[in-house]
Amino acid sequence: QLQAYGGGLVQARGSLRLSCAASGRTLSSYVMGWFRQAPGKEREFVAAVRWSAGTTYYTDSVKGRFTISRDKTKNMVYLQMNSLKPEDTAVYYCAADPRSILTTIGVPSSYDYWGQGTLVTVSS
Repeated sequence: QLQAYGGGLVQARGSLRLSCAASGRTLSSYVMGWFRQAPGKEREFVAAVRWSAGTTYYTDSVKGRFTISRDKTKNMVYLQMNSLKPEDTAVYYCAADPRSILTTIGVPSSYDYWGQGTLVTVSS
């Protein structure tokens, strides 16, 4: 089970930190990802982290602004979002991929488990 929270309304150039609580399974072989979906658009990959090694991956549009991390002791995944832009407005979802295949880390269908989503609104 995944539960995402931390969204809200923020002005452009502001910051937010999203959190995702994972429960009910061992995550050692998983990749944990964040995706987002803006109104009228497809769900898109934002960032991911390999639970065991901590290797991170980002889509180009958020590199240098967003940081994904995980806390093994708390079974938590975080997305620190800085320098937010209006185009970052979306519902953000955390997800878990048990297969951890590099070539599909950015593919939503590779993730078996999803949180409920948290809305991030960035005003200009």
